[in-house]
Formats: sequence, structure tokens, C-alpha cells
Amino acid sequence: MNTPTQAPAAGSDDAAADAHGAARTTEETADDLKADCIADSAGGLTFDLNAPQGAHTTWSAALVLRRRGDAADEEVRLPLGPNGAGRLRAVLPSTVALDEGRWNVYADLGDGRAPRRLLPGVNDLRSLVDRRPLAGIGRLGVRIPYATKLGNMVLRSWLRGPHAEAGDLLVQPDGMTVSGRLYGAAPGPGAQAEARARHAPEDGGPRATVTVPLTVEGAAFSFTLPYAEPAGHWRRGTEPWDLWLRPAEGARPVRIARLLDDVHDKKQVFTYPAMPVSAAAGEVRVGPYYTLDNDLALRVAGPAGADGGAGA
Repeated sequence: MNTPTQAPAAGSDDAAADAHGAARTTEETADDLKADCIADSAGGLTFDLNAPQGAHTTWSAALVLRRRGDAADEEVRLPLGPNGAGRLRAVLPSTVALDEGRWNVYADLGDGRAPRRLLPGVNDLRSLVDRRPLAGIGRLGVRIPYATKLGNMVLRSWLRGPHAEAGDLLVQPDGMTVSGRLYGAAPGPGAQAEARARHAPEDGGPRATVTVPLTVEGAAFSFTLPYAEPAGHWRRGTEPWDLWLRPAEGARPVRIARLLDDVHDKKQVFTYPAMPVSAAAGEVRVGPYYTLDNDLALRVAGPAGADGGAGA
């Protein structure tokens, strides 16, 4: 079995987003408020922070989550109340849906000042490691707190239903075998895995798709994807292929991803070898990787771009 190689983590677009957030108000980080975070096995998070000296919180005090990107005006407020001398607590239950994306974390003490950006304290995420939700769960919520390059706290959130959780990857010279577990759907006749070319060909034709049968045992699944066919579609540069699971013939496909642990950015942490494969257009290199969203994908690249990134 090929073991992922640990690589230094990078913050992707976090630094730019931090700079943008810092420009909004100088009050947000004035008090250097830190929040300790504890995760539970159901996917909920508890935030504990020290109240600033002399601070007087009000009934309207809240932990504020603000979503980044196109939905930057989207906001979730969680009640922030006393939890012992000089301590404040807010809880994000697993039952509260949080849209997919990255959420900046602030504290609004109800004192008339702008919400202040929180810094991460101690994160206890042990319950997220090898998390095993109920197989029949309809919608799976995953939230992982982390620190950006500038040290600010951010939540990475996923909301999937059904969800195909990737497990072990066995990388061999001619292909790879993926095992995993399906949540929120039951595999049936015609179940298969699909590799889809992310980009349409230059002639405007349909995107290429490669399908392979799925082996299932209860909620567990596995499949083997030979590299020859994706390699045969290579033309130039780096071409990413996204991996999907179709639970049964005619069923809606489900993106294969690895979410059930405490690693928010697997693209920067887990790397797998790219294997040389002969194709009509020349020798290419093919290997799996995780995208910026922790979805499983396949990279097909020519020799000159073998080590290049495939974007998301």
C-alpha cells in the first residue's frame, strides 16, 4: 500500500483573504482574542475564549461566522455566553447546517464595537480522526478549524449528502485501487465509479468519461481504475480528471472525497506517486491527488508538466 507523503502545508488563498479582512476594520484584531476549539464525534464544535479584561458582554454577544468568496455577506451568529470566571463559550451544533466553504471567525461582545477576528488557541480535534458517522445519515456536515498564514482562525465546512468517503489508495504502475465508504445512499445494481475529464476537448466535443465497476460490501466500496484510458485522452499540458461514484444505474453521481479526519487541506499534505504510462501522444505521467476541496482527482500530465499543479 502506498503511504501518503507528508508535505509542508500552504495557505492557498488565505493570505490574500486575511489581508482583505484586515483592511475592513482595525478593530477586528485589536484585542488578540483567542478561541480554544473542541470537536465532537457528531461534527459539532465548541469555542471557549477568554473575555478581554474589563469587557462587559451583553445578551447580544455572539460568535460570528462570515463566509468568504462570492457569498461574503453570508453570516451565522452563535450565542456567546459566560462559562466560568473570565471565560465565554459558543457552540456550533452538528445539527446547524453550514454551507460549504471557508468561514472567518469573529467575536461580537455586544459592546458596540465591530466584531473582532479570533485567533486560534488550542484545537482538540481528536474526535474527528477516523470519524465514522451512521451509514444511513442523509446529509453529512464536516467542519475543521485551522489557522491561516497570518494566524487567524477559519472554519472549513463541507455539507454533502450522499457522500462517498475515500479511504486507502493503492497506487500501482498501471492503475490505482480506491476503497471507501458510502454514506446517505445504498449501492445497488449497476453501481460504478466514474473518472471525468474536467475540461472539454478543444473541438467542442463532450468531456471524456471512464467508468469501472464498483465492488460493494454493505456501505464499503472499492474499485480499480486503470490509467491507460485516461492517458489515451491526453493531448498536452496537465489534464485533471474528477472521480465520482454512481451508487446504482440511473442514480445521481456522488463526488468522491476524503473529509472524515482533522486535515483541512489534503492537497498540501497527502501526495501520491505519478506513474509513467505510454499513450498514443507520447509517454505521460498519471497519479491521484486531492483538490483544494479535498475531492479525489486524477492528474494526467506530459513529462514537462509531470510535477505541475492541476489547479483546484
